[in-house]
Amino acid sequence: MANYNKVILVGNLTRDPQMSYLPNQTPVCEFGLAVNRRWRSANGEQRDETCFIDCQVYGRQAETFNQYMSKGRPVLIEGQLQFDSWEGQDGTKRSKHRINVQSFQFLGGPRGAATQQPSQQAQRPAPQRPPQGRASEPPGPAEPAGPAEPAEPAEQNFGDYPPEPPDDDIPF
Repeated sequence: MANYNKVILVGNLTRDPQMSYLPNQTPVCEFGLAVNRRWRSANGEQRDETCFIDCQVYGRQAETFNQYMSKGRPVLIEGQLQFDSWEGQDGTKRSKHRINVQSFQFLGGPRGAATQQPSQQAQRPAPQRPPQGRASEPPGPAEPAGPAEPAEPAEQNFGDYPPEPPDDDIPF
């Protein structure tokens, strides 16, 4: 039987990423992800559920993730589900699932955009656009005239667009 292990999640970081290094100096970035689910119960009441997931990313991606992400930021991750088990200090067997992140995509705006107050955003002037139909810059110097090539007139048929194919050209 074939096996397939792929997880795709969108959520928010529950804590700042923690960077460490393996003995062979490979960077490892660990972080927590909260994924929310909202649904209506049988009696029509709106319900919320949050799933907390531990994640790891390795290599150059770990360094990038650690540099740009922080608690509360949204992210999309793709990876594989991994089961970890160990024996605790008190001798009990412990276990948990973790996502080994293979790729990610930052969501939302730049870091400063989420902290900006709405009143500050409204005060920002809108970018100015040149009026339609006018060039935004004066024309440059004219190029020297070269030998003129006769131009073929473009065929224009706007009455029947797109043209109907003849009945004998139908491929089936």
